[in-house]
Amino acid sequence: MKTLNIGMIGYGFMGRTHSNAYSQVNHFFDLEYKPILKAVCARNEERVKAFAEQWGYESYETDWRKLIARDDIDAIDICTPNNLHKEIAIAAAEAGKMILCEKPLARTADEGEEMCQAIEKAGVLNTVWYNYRRVPAVTLAKQLVDDGRLGRIFHYRANFLQDWTISADLPQGGEALWRLDAEAAGSGVTGDLLAHCIDTAVWINGPISSVTAMTETFIKERTHTLTGEVTKVDIDDACSFLARFANGSTAIFEATRYARGHKALNTLEINGEKASLSWDLHDLHRLQVFDHSDESIIRGWHNVHVSDGDQPYMKNWWVPGLQIGYEHTFIHHVADFLAGVAKGESASPTFREAQETQIICDAVLESAKSGQWVNIPS
Repeated sequence: MKTLNIGMIGYGFMGRTHSNAYSQVNHFFDLEYKPILKAVCARNEERVKAFAEQWGYESYETDWRKLIARDDIDAIDICTPNNLHKEIAIAAAEAGKMILCEKPLARTADEGEEMCQAIEKAGVLNTVWYNYRRVPAVTLAKQLVDDGRLGRIFHYRANFLQDWTISADLPQGGEALWRLDAEAAGSGVTGDLLAHCIDTAVWINGPISSVTAMTETFIKERTHTLTGEVTKVDIDDACSFLARFANGSTAIFEATRYARGHKALNTLEINGEKASLSWDLHDLHRLQVFDHSDESIIRGWHNVHVSDGDQPYMKNWWVPGLQIGYEHTFIHHVADFLAGVAKGESASPTFREAQETQIICDAVLESAKSGQWVNIPS
């Protein structure tokens, strides 16, 4: 079996999900390549050393530039805050490394374009970790849409609701709370949560042509963990937007971190002329399907338990009826990336494909400021 030496930068929540995926993928997927946990990199030596030992990395670094310069690293996995994505990705591309980058691609579309051009100039394999594409039920939803089972699409709606930033005493910035700091994150729920919804929507339903949006920052000032000073909060706590797709369908998107009682409510629904689909992350292995061609006496929403061998990814797991979970979406992504490496192809979404989501996020924020509809470049 061929090996692919992984150098991962960052060891937080995503660092754990990615490390688990690399460790598990060859146990369940028949692949030509096996990922090797060669090195992990972070600034805190004591903690990165402990992480390396816990997850089985052969070595560690405290300077990402040294990691990229190593001859024994084939692929760089970027699990850092968003403000570091561009610099690391461009350096990795120039060094000829394959790149796996956490979402969103960048803080802005301008940064994303620089990254895309560097990747394309270097010709290195790449992917961006929009993992919800690889929930089997969501993949099945795309398959049904692509097969024409819904007919003409009329509506798409999605939301992603959380409640973890409601307290006014919560600070912003630093290692744990960088998502509340615009300098590190770029935006709030738009880039963090809606980016997932947008990527999935475009993947299933095609390009978005225009948007109109509103945002709100409910707590205007917070103490910054790095300086101890009370500073302005520049990220969006909530964002809602309307959209039109190129296929003529309309959409409603909503994300907030102020929906008390919701930790990670992520749902989508698609309404077509022949059928409708609905999915909920809290019940991620199930796809709800309404087919109008059913006889009227049995017509209704059907609960499809996505666990059988002829459904996406599931032949690699357990017997029918036994479900999988959130962590498996990352294993699926690694499996698809390694299968692409064997063929000399990048795994979707590539940097260029993820840039489409970045452009839409920028347009959403622009519309929220202007109060106007914003067209998305085709």
